[in-house]
Amino acid sequence: MPHSSSPVSVPVPPTGQFDGTQHLFAVRTYFEDTDVSGVVYHANYLRWFERARSDMLRIAGIDQRAAHDAGLGAYAVTDIALRYKAPARLDDAVLIISRVADVSPATCRLDQEAWRDDQLLCAATVRVAFVAPNGRARRQPPEWVATFRALIGPGPDEIPKRMKVSA
Repeated sequence: MPHSSSPVSVPVPPTGQFDGTQHLFAVRTYFEDTDVSGVVYHANYLRWFERARSDMLRIAGIDQRAAHDAGLGAYAVTDIALRYKAPARLDDAVLIISRVADVSPATCRLDQEAWRDDQLLCAATVRVAFVAPNGRARRQPPEWVATFRALIGPGPDEIPKRMKVSA
Protein backbone atom coordinates (compact mmCIF):
# COMPACT_ATOMS: atom_id res chain seq x y z
CA MET A 1 0.00 0.00 0.00
CA PRO A 2 1.41 3.41 -0.91
CA HIS A 3 2.54 5.59 1.96
CA SER A 4 0.25 8.51 2.67
CA SER A 5 0.39 11.19 5.32
CA SER A 6 -3.39 11.33 5.59
CA PRO A 7 -5.81 8.49 6.30
CA VAL A 8 -7.22 6.87 3.19
CA SER A 9 -10.76 5.60 3.06
CA VAL A 10 -10.54 2.20 1.41
CA PRO A 11 -13.66 1.14 -0.50
CA VAL A 12 -15.26 -2.13 0.46
CA PRO A 13 -16.25 -4.72 -2.14
CA PRO A 14 -19.89 -4.57 -3.27
CA THR A 15 -22.24 -6.93 -1.47
CA GLY A 16 -25.51 -6.08 -3.11
CA GLN A 17 -28.69 -5.54 -1.16
CA PHE A 18 -32.05 -7.08 -0.47
CA ASP A 19 -35.23 -5.72 -2.01
CA GLY A 20 -37.82 -7.64 -0.04
CA THR A 21 -36.84 -11.29 -0.40
CA GLN A 22 -34.74 -10.89 -3.53
CA HIS A 23 -31.05 -10.06 -3.50
CA LEU A 24 -29.76 -7.52 -6.03
CA PHE A 25 -26.08 -7.59 -7.04
CA ALA A 26 -24.63 -5.33 -9.73
CA VAL A 27 -21.68 -6.28 -11.93
CA ARG A 28 -19.92 -4.51 -14.79
CA THR A 29 -18.86 -6.37 -17.92
CA TYR A 30 -15.12 -5.95 -18.43
CA PHE A 31 -12.98 -6.83 -21.43
CA GLU A 32 -11.78 -9.99 -19.64
CA ASP A 33 -15.41 -11.20 -19.48
CA THR A 34 -15.86 -11.17 -23.25
CA ASP A 35 -14.80 -13.34 -26.14
CA VAL A 36 -13.29 -12.17 -29.41
CA SER A 37 -16.72 -11.03 -30.65
CA GLY A 38 -17.24 -8.73 -27.63
CA VAL A 39 -19.94 -10.94 -26.11
CA VAL A 40 -19.73 -12.17 -22.52
CA TYR A 41 -18.30 -15.70 -22.46
CA HIS A 42 -21.00 -18.11 -21.26
CA ALA A 43 -19.08 -19.38 -18.20
CA ASN A 44 -18.81 -15.87 -16.77
CA TYR A 45 -22.50 -15.91 -15.92
CA LEU A 46 -21.68 -18.81 -13.58
CA ARG A 47 -19.04 -16.64 -11.87
CA TRP A 48 -21.44 -13.71 -11.52
CA PHE A 49 -24.17 -15.96 -10.11
CA GLU A 50 -21.72 -17.51 -7.62
CA ARG A 51 -20.58 -14.09 -6.37
CA ALA A 52 -24.17 -12.94 -5.99
CA ARG A 53 -25.15 -16.11 -4.06
CA SER A 54 -22.14 -15.82 -1.76
CA ASP A 55 -22.86 -12.19 -0.95
CA MET A 56 -26.57 -12.87 -0.53
CA LEU A 57 -25.75 -15.47 2.12
CA ARG A 58 -23.23 -13.19 3.80
CA ILE A 59 -25.62 -10.29 4.26
CA ALA A 60 -28.44 -12.67 5.27
CA GLY A 61 -26.23 -13.73 8.22
CA ILE A 62 -25.09 -17.13 6.93
CA ASP A 63 -21.37 -17.31 7.72
CA GLN A 64 -20.00 -19.91 5.31
CA ARG A 65 -16.41 -19.24 6.26
CA ALA A 66 -17.02 -19.81 9.98
CA ALA A 67 -18.81 -23.09 9.19
CA HIS A 68 -15.95 -24.18 6.97
CA ASP A 69 -13.28 -23.16 9.49
CA ALA A 70 -15.15 -24.99 12.28
CA GLY A 71 -15.20 -28.18 10.21
CA LEU A 72 -18.99 -28.17 9.87
CA GLY A 73 -19.04 -28.17 6.10
CA ALA A 74 -19.67 -26.03 3.06
CA TYR A 75 -22.12 -25.66 0.21
CA ALA A 76 -21.57 -27.51 -3.05
CA VAL A 77 -23.53 -27.00 -6.25
CA THR A 78 -25.31 -30.27 -7.05
CA ASP A 79 -27.40 -29.13 -10.01
CA ILE A 80 -27.50 -26.08 -12.24
CA ALA A 81 -29.51 -25.22 -15.34
CA LEU A 82 -28.82 -22.11 -17.42
CA ARG A 83 -30.99 -20.49 -20.07
CA TYR A 84 -29.28 -17.88 -22.22
CA LYS A 85 -31.67 -15.26 -23.62
CA ALA A 86 -29.53 -12.36 -24.91
CA PRO A 87 -25.83 -11.49 -24.84
CA ALA A 88 -24.19 -9.09 -22.41
CA ARG A 89 -21.49 -6.99 -24.01
CA LEU A 90 -18.42 -5.01 -23.01
CA ASP A 91 -19.12 -2.27 -20.40
CA ASP A 92 -22.72 -3.36 -19.77
CA ALA A 93 -24.07 -2.82 -16.26
CA VAL A 94 -25.70 -6.12 -15.31
CA LEU A 95 -27.99 -6.76 -12.36
CA ILE A 96 -27.98 -10.24 -10.83
CA ILE A 97 -31.21 -11.07 -9.00
CA SER A 98 -31.19 -14.04 -6.63
CA ARG A 99 -34.22 -15.60 -4.96
CA VAL A 100 -34.58 -18.57 -2.64
CA ALA A 101 -37.07 -20.94 -4.28
CA ASP A 102 -37.03 -23.93 -1.94
CA VAL A 103 -35.22 -25.24 1.13
CA SER A 104 -34.90 -28.65 2.77
CA PRO A 105 -32.84 -29.73 5.77
CA ALA A 106 -29.75 -30.35 3.58
CA THR A 107 -30.34 -28.40 0.35
CA CYS A 108 -31.46 -25.09 -1.02
CA ARG A 109 -32.70 -24.18 -4.50
CA LEU A 110 -32.20 -20.66 -5.84
CA ASP A 111 -33.41 -18.91 -8.96
CA GLN A 112 -31.02 -16.34 -10.41
CA GLU A 113 -31.30 -13.95 -13.33
CA ALA A 114 -28.93 -11.55 -15.09
CA TRP A 115 -30.59 -8.39 -16.41
CA ARG A 116 -29.44 -5.43 -18.48
CA ASP A 117 -32.05 -2.73 -17.86
CA ASP A 118 -35.35 -4.50 -18.60
CA GLN A 119 -33.84 -7.27 -20.75
CA LEU A 120 -33.29 -10.74 -19.31
CA LEU A 121 -29.86 -12.01 -20.39
CA CYS A 122 -29.56 -15.33 -18.57
CA ALA A 123 -31.59 -17.31 -16.03
CA ALA A 124 -30.33 -20.06 -13.74
CA THR A 125 -31.82 -22.58 -11.37
CA VAL A 126 -29.23 -23.74 -8.85
CA ARG A 127 -29.44 -26.42 -6.16
CA VAL A 128 -26.78 -26.44 -3.46
CA ALA A 129 -26.26 -29.06 -0.78
CA PHE A 130 -24.56 -28.57 2.54
CA VAL A 131 -21.79 -31.15 2.70
CA ALA A 132 -19.52 -32.32 5.50
CA PRO A 133 -15.73 -32.13 5.05
CA ASN A 134 -15.83 -35.76 3.84
CA GLY A 135 -18.12 -34.69 0.97
CA ARG A 136 -21.30 -36.31 2.24
CA ALA A 137 -24.53 -34.33 2.44
CA ARG A 138 -25.49 -33.25 5.92
CA ARG A 139 -28.17 -31.10 7.51
CA GLN A 140 -27.66 -27.37 7.39
CA PRO A 141 -27.57 -25.51 10.70
CA PRO A 142 -31.23 -25.02 11.75
CA GLU A 143 -30.86 -21.25 11.93
CA TRP A 144 -29.72 -21.23 8.29
CA VAL A 145 -32.78 -23.24 7.24
CA ALA A 146 -34.94 -20.68 9.07
CA THR A 147 -33.14 -17.84 7.26
CA PHE A 148 -33.71 -19.49 3.88
CA ARG A 149 -37.38 -20.13 4.67
CA ALA A 150 -37.83 -16.45 5.56
CA LEU A 151 -36.32 -15.51 2.17
CA ILE A 152 -38.67 -17.63 0.07
CA GLY A 153 -40.67 -15.08 -1.84
CA PRO A 154 -42.74 -14.78 -4.96
CA GLY A 155 -41.63 -16.62 -8.07
CA PRO A 156 -39.91 -14.81 -10.95
CA ASP A 157 -43.16 -14.51 -12.94
CA GLU A 158 -44.81 -12.62 -10.06
CA ILE A 159 -42.16 -9.89 -9.78
CA PRO A 160 -42.47 -6.70 -11.85
CA LYS A 161 -39.70 -6.16 -14.40
CA ARG A 162 -38.34 -2.81 -13.24
CA MET A 163 -34.66 -3.58 -13.29
CA LYS A 164 -32.25 -0.80 -14.09
CA VAL A 165 -28.69 -0.51 -12.88
CA SER A 166 -27.28 2.97 -12.40
CA ALA A 167 -24.34 3.40 -14.73
